Formats: sequence, C-alpha cells, structure tokens
Amino acid sequence: MVKRHKQIGIGSLSLALVLAGVLFSFSFDNRAAIGDTILNFIGLDSWSNGNMGIHYTFIYSAVFYIPAMILGYKFKNDLGATLGKYLSLFLFFFVIVLLLSL
Repeated sequence: MVKRHKQIGIGSLSLALVLAGVLFSFSFDNRAAIGDTILNFIGLDSWSNGNMGIHYTFIYSAVFYIPAMILGYKFKNDLGATLGKYLSLFLFFFVIVLLLSL
C-alpha cells in the first residue's frame, strides 16, 4: 500500500491566512501590532479610545480567519488546510469571546 502525501494547493492558503490574522491582531515584544501600523498608515484608528478601549485589529482579523475557515473546509485534502481550519476556528471564537467580555 502506497501512502499518499498531501499536496500544496488552494487549501494551503488557510494556514497562511491564519498567520496573517495573528500578525495583524497581536503584538509581540511590547511593540505595536502590525495591524496597528497598517491601520494608522491608511488613516484608520486601531483603538476605539486613543490607545485604550476596543482594539479594532481583533475585529479586522476576522477578514483573515473567516476565509481561512472556508478554504480549510472546502479544500481539506491540501497540505495545511486542516490545521488552518481548526486554528482559524479557534482564533475566531477566541476573538468573539474577547469582544463579548468587554
């Protein structure tokens, strides 16, 4: 019996979109999140009240998580699609719970 390996395909973008969503919404090493920099560059606020309040990049990260879920479900036989699907699902609900707890 020959074991078939998963190939890189459209579903592999699911994992890349999750990574983009994480980079967009979380800050690392006491620096501003990449999403903050992008939003400020295009003239949008990244926080609801100056540097406090609701962090809008969490909301904007759904732009990455939702397509990652869809691609992961639709192209589940591609390399990384299943992992991207579950990570995006977890992070999407994590963001929803965080926003509801405010």
